[in-house]
Amino acid sequence: MVQFSLNGAPVALDVPPEATLLQVLRGPAGLSGPRFGCGTERCGSCMVLLDGAPTHACALAADACAGRAVVTVEGLGTPAAPHPLQAAFLAEQAGQCGYCLSGILVSAAALLARDPAPAEDAIRAALEPHLCRCGSHNRIIRAVRRAAREIAA
Repeated sequence: MVQFSLNGAPVALDVPPEATLLQVLRGPAGLSGPRFGCGTERCGSCMVLLDGAPTHACALAADACAGRAVVTVEGLGTPAAPHPLQAAFLAEQAGQCGYCLSGILVSAAALLARDPAPAEDAIRAALEPHLCRCGSHNRIIRAVRRAAREIAA
């Protein structure tokens, strides 16, 4: 049994000891935001926030999250009240296929939480661990800058 906070709510899940956080999130927790990409912490599609820090969920043992706070893209906002990043990504049409975006959104949210007005090089550095094969990088950067402006306003 592993107990942690998931998107602000306590959860207690009976999982095998070898289960990764990603397997738990997509399985017993029933979420689809974090995605399996490479399985080797190289693409970022599985990224979640663990105690506020961007963390790859694909290779992290689920029991390492006991007593900690996990936030996925589903925990950033709702359809009725999206996080400013989610709204900015839609407004800028920042995604193409969207496979990488859940990881990018949580990493960008961590960046804006610690630096509400990041320079472009800080945005690029924060998003460097993410692989986007669609080539949406410029729109993604614009969306993060837009969200930063909206948060500041």
